Amino acid sequence: MLNFENDSAFTAEQVIENRGRVAIFIDGSNLFYAALQLGIEIDYTKLLSRLTEGSRLLRAFFYTGVDRTNEKQQGFLLWMRRNGYRVISKELVQLPDGSKKANLDVEIAVDMMALAGSYDTAILVSGDGDLAYAVDAASYRGVRVEVVSLRSMTSDHLINVADRYVDLEAIKEEIQKISRNGGYSYRPVSGVGSVMGIED
Repeated sequence: MLNFENDSAFTAEQVIENRGRVAIFIDGSNLFYAALQLGIEIDYTKLLSRLTEGSRLLRAFFYTGVDRTNEKQQGFLLWMRRNGYRVISKELVQLPDGSKKANLDVEIAVDMMALAGSYDTAILVSGDGDLAYAVDAASYRGVRVEVVSLRSMTSDHLINVADRYVDLEAIKEEIQKISRNGGYSYRPVSGVGSVMGIED
């Protein structure tokens, strides 16, 4: 396992060189709303390439709520599975106000901890403060944790427990879809409430 006692002693290039094996955990709904705020569509092939940055990838997980009747979403998830992502899905639940949501914080936290001996660096794509405890716990297991999310949608507590923070605003040019041809774009079902859960 990697152990950086003092990150300031390393340049950004050295940090990336020393990431070891990487595992990526993407909160699909959180990323969708961040992209909406940025006014971009995510190119998921570019995103995977940018997040790994040449490091050895153990696995890239994509967590999302699903509506089995939404054919476009099913097509998108099939495309994701065939292009380097392990999709973890949960049925959307209808709330009393009519909105639908699926919270996958527990799944993300459990996977991050269960695989902690198999990777050196976790890249969490989410700003959800509810995940701060899992990030802290993973770091005590010797894992280096990077958080990638939009600053305005990110819990300060989550940033504070991470080893490295990357604002999506800073890399949006590298991960946005240029052409609408080919691939799939991620669109939650209409009426889906945000499941960001930004808390300190």
